[in-house]
Formats: sequence, structure tokens, C-alpha cells
Amino acid sequence: MAHQLLIATGNPGKLREFRELFDAHVDSKWELVAPVEVGLKDFTVVEDGETYAENAGRKARSYSNAAGLPALADDSGLEVDALDGAPGLYSARYAGEAADDAANRAKLLQALANIPTERRAARFRCLIALAFPYTTNVRLGEGVVEGSIAMHERGDLGFGYDPVFALPDGRRMAELDLAEKNRISHRAQALANAAWALDAMAQTLDRSS
Repeated sequence: MAHQLLIATGNPGKLREFRELFDAHVDSKWELVAPVEVGLKDFTVVEDGETYAENAGRKARSYSNAAGLPALADDSGLEVDALDGAPGLYSARYAGEAADDAANRAKLLQALANIPTERRAARFRCLIALAFPYTTNVRLGEGVVEGSIAMHERGDLGFGYDPVFALPDGRRMAELDLAEKNRISHRAQALANAAWALDAMAQTLDRSS
């Protein structure tokens, strides 16, 4: 029997990516549901933690308690060495609270305008948190993919900073089809590192059903 797992995001691109990731990497014991499907259309959690793990854990617990379901949340960011790790935790709102992906990328490229290629090393980092309702325990998985920030955008796949994130082979993350991206992305790695926790949660639910 499949158990419902709430994916704690209102971002349709991220939700689509998680559905594909589960199809590729996780067995069929889970049925992924979006917040809007369980009456949490306008539910939000303030992400003011000092680490990815803190933000992801807070989201997972809050969504899980609100829905009464196990929940998965992630917090991820782009870390650029030449910017001392920025935008980091503030990646989604780098150009301002109401900024879109294009504005964030434009600000990043401007900040690096005078930085040569060899000093543009960067990485995507993701922390996945899993929580049961009405408990404080959170299980985590982390994933990192190394690369650099390109001089110009390229590619129309993916979302966020994907068009400016260059992999070691020179391709942008936004040039990868979903199947390839889901083999190497920071979310794919984080999910793989949280697989043991997903299995343990499913076994717990099996025993209680």
C-alpha cells in the first residue's frame, strides 16, 4: 500500500522535479501530494533559519503538522566562492522578496561582472528534511553538485539559476533534460542520501496500518 507524502513546496518546478526523482530513485511505497491537494493552498513557513538544515526541518515539521501527514521539505541554494558563499540561504530572494528567477540571475551576473572564469567556482547545495506529524524528530539528507557561474545564460530547461550554472563539461544545468538532471542534481543526491529514512518511515507506517 502506498502512503501519502506531502511535498512542502508551492514551487511547481520543484514539485515536478521531486515527482520525477521519486519515479527514478524511490520505490512505489509513496504517493506524493502537493499542499494544495490537502487544503494548504496558502500555507507558508517563514524561512529565517541560519542553515539549510534548519529551514528545511522547520518546513517539514510545519507542513507535516498542518496536514497530519509525513512531509518532505528541502532548502537549497547556490554558493559562489567569489561572493563568500552568497547568495546561499537567500538564493530564492537574492534580488528582493518579490524577485523572479530572471532578476536573481541578472543580479548574480552583475555581481560577478569583473570576476574571471577561473574564479567563478560555485555549487548547488540541497538539504532534504523528513518529518512525521506531531513529532520533533527530523531526518536529513544532503546533496552537492560542483560547477561554476558562466558568463552568460544558456539553455531553456530547468529553473532558478540553472541557465547560468556551468557543469565541469561546460554544459549549463538548464541544457540537461530532466532524466539526466535527475541523475546528477543536488536534489537527486540529497534524496539518495535520505533514502534510508524514507524506507524507515514507510516501514513504521506499514506496521501501524
